[in-house]
Amino acid sequence: MIESILLAATRIATFHQQQPLTNASGFFFMREERLFLVTSRHVLFDEPSQHFPDRIEIDLHTNPENIAAATAFSIPLYAYGERVWRQGQDTAGEIDVAVVEIERRALPEKLLYRAFTPQHLPGRFDQVEVGSSLLVVGFPLGFQDSLHHMPVVRQAIVASSFGLRFQGEGYFLTDARTHRGTSGAPVVMRVAARDFVSGDLPWMLLGVHSARLDVGLRDPNQDEALGLNCAWYADILLTLTER
Repeated sequence: MIESILLAATRIATFHQQQPLTNASGFFFMREERLFLVTSRHVLFDEPSQHFPDRIEIDLHTNPENIAAATAFSIPLYAYGERVWRQGQDTAGEIDVAVVEIERRALPEKLLYRAFTPQHLPGRFDQVEVGSSLLVVGFPLGFQDSLHHMPVVRQAIVASSFGLRFQGEGYFLTDARTHRGTSGAPVVMRVAARDFVSGDLPWMLLGVHSARLDVGLRDPNQDEALGLNCAWYADILLTLTER
């Protein structure tokens, strides 16, 4: 039996035409009947690193009876010269979250996946205490169960006050070991199924993993990396998925 949280995440490969560029993580979010792919904005466009893909591929499971059956589904990032993704912005500047609406009519007829919904977002910030146990579900360095096309998970905890914008930015901190390729992964907290109303995906979607956080004055020869990460609050998805 496959745990539902593993079916909510998908590996993202970025391309410029036919040239592979990098790997990242993403997950599915559904609002009403519309299906979206969520990831970090810098996965789709990042000027500092000169990362400018024009399409992405995601892995889709195509046979509920055979978890190893999967296909690569290509999504163009531009149409008629305009970007197709939506990205967020607030008073502090850009938010490192992006969504791409998936044309459901173009999907394979048979699919096996799970999608978060607005009901998976926390209703109150006091539901989540500092130190709460979390999971980051993704594809670090592109690593996965390559036979079954499944993500791996890393344990994390909430490392800053949940609900406060850390240093005025729209994210909170997690304490977890992460790597390149985890960008765009969902940051989730388990909830008791009896207390939840959203089917067989009993996880609260708290954030979208963005990047490791470091200290500018850290001496790499004397000081270990902090091991802290930025996770953008997932409620931005309500704005990005509005009609």
